[in-house]
Amino acid sequence: MPLTPAPDPSPADWIVAGLRGFAESVLSLVPAGFEAYVRIFHPAARKSEQVRWAEIAAANGKRAHPGMQLTALAGSREAYRHGQPGVFDVAPSIGSLPEELVEPLTEALAGQTHTPDRCWFAFWEGFGGLRPEIALAPAFSVPSRRYHVLRGPLGRLAESATPDYRFRSASLCWPDDHAWCVATEIDLNTTYVGCDAVCRDELLGIPVLEALAVDPTTGIDYASDALNPALPPPK
Repeated sequence: MPLTPAPDPSPADWIVAGLRGFAESVLSLVPAGFEAYVRIFHPAARKSEQVRWAEIAAANGKRAHPGMQLTALAGSREAYRHGQPGVFDVAPSIGSLPEELVEPLTEALAGQTHTPDRCWFAFWEGFGGLRPEIALAPAFSVPSRRYHVLRGPLGRLAESATPDYRFRSASLCWPDDHAWCVATEIDLNTTYVGCDAVCRDELLGIPVLEALAVDPTTGIDYASDALNPALPPPK
């Protein structure tokens, strides 16, 4: 079954009601009320091999922890997009779940909902080259963002919003029973999942995922790393 536009934006009402502010914490991305929250770190790369954030932290003498931020680990704002010489050449993907992580995440989440064939997908309206059926779908707004909402089976998380460009995953995805919610903010290089403790433990046990349980009040911007030295303010 392909993705089809939602009849109206009401399936996202609980998302709108459950978010807390803009860019303040994990709860600005994933609704409040879940038993557990997981942060999935998008991998960097060096010579086509994945580089985990924990490796970047170790290479720079920094601490790996659930609230770590890439710029703090590398000691440079340039690392966010351009890498760090000798540590990683390709920075983690920003604004989209990495394509290679879609399948293992989908397989895990499918077993953690009673409605894997009835899911909702929200796509940021600002992606260039949006497929027509996405661009014309009903939309809902949260602070500083507006998303188009469609429905389909969970397997459609593998579909790109922009087929003529690089892979762009849904910005938000949740099943009809609200068992979990996956959020990839357009300006960030990690994905967050709200779920129950059983789902959390399964996600943390997937070898291909670099994932950590995170307190939902944890900050999400580049300056929010509380355990590694802060970068000086930009000139």
